Amino acid sequence: MSSPIQQAADALWNARAARSTIGRVSESFGIDSVAEAYAVAQLNTARALQGSTRVSGKKIGLTSLAVQQQLGVDQPDYGVLFADMEYLSGATLPASRLIQPKAEGEIAFVVGRDLMQDDLTWASFLLGLEYALPAIEIVDSAITDWKVTLIDTVADNASCGLYVLGLEPRRIGDLVLAGSAMDLRKNGNTAAVGAGVACLGNPLLAAYWLAKTMAAAGQPLLAGDVVMSGALGSMVPIVAGDRIDVDISGLGRVSCSLA
Repeated sequence: MSSPIQQAADALWNARAARSTIGRVSESFGIDSVAEAYAVAQLNTARALQGSTRVSGKKIGLTSLAVQQQLGVDQPDYGVLFADMEYLSGATLPASRLIQPKAEGEIAFVVGRDLMQDDLTWASFLLGLEYALPAIEIVDSAITDWKVTLIDTVADNASCGLYVLGLEPRRIGDLVLAGSAMDLRKNGNTAAVGAGVACLGNPLLAAYWLAKTMAAAGQPLLAGDVVMSGALGSMVPIVAGDRIDVDISGLGRVSCSLA
């Protein structure tokens, strides 16, 4: 008989393939620790990489107090981004790839140099970031009604769905990211607001946490990787037919539709 970690990975993989939901894997399979949850996610990352996709970066989740309160958790997590998750501003996203999607306004970074040092300094980290972009993350959960614990969202690859990047990169030295204001509109109406300070105090601090965490885990951020640094405000449920526009001061606008 396969291990509970393998069984949980299989259940999440099959749920996403069928675009259906399941109960909490933390309860159904006795996944009791964050370490076990990451082991579940890693099994499905390996399975995804056996197909035609590749890793395109990493995301840090649950950096916003508003999102933590929505999900009832009190610490960040991280997940793996894949190349087939990426879309550019103005794209129409396929609702058929999603289960119960929600949109978040975020700041994305593009890594310009490998960030492999276990003792990564702030200066080396800053030197390694090339650009910042406005971004939309479409988070998605295989857990019924988003009733997740930290363990469940970690096991489900930090609830990754799709992500949308803006078209006009900015040098990070020219930006005051903690003070960046975010306005997310759904179908023309403001649905969420936020600011860079909501993302662990500064999106750069969130990305620094991620860079050090991934280096320590033996999965360092590499040149060309995208880093989704975390939500600047609340998640907004979306359905086919919705349009999302996100404006972030200093970075501009990024938009997408779901169909």
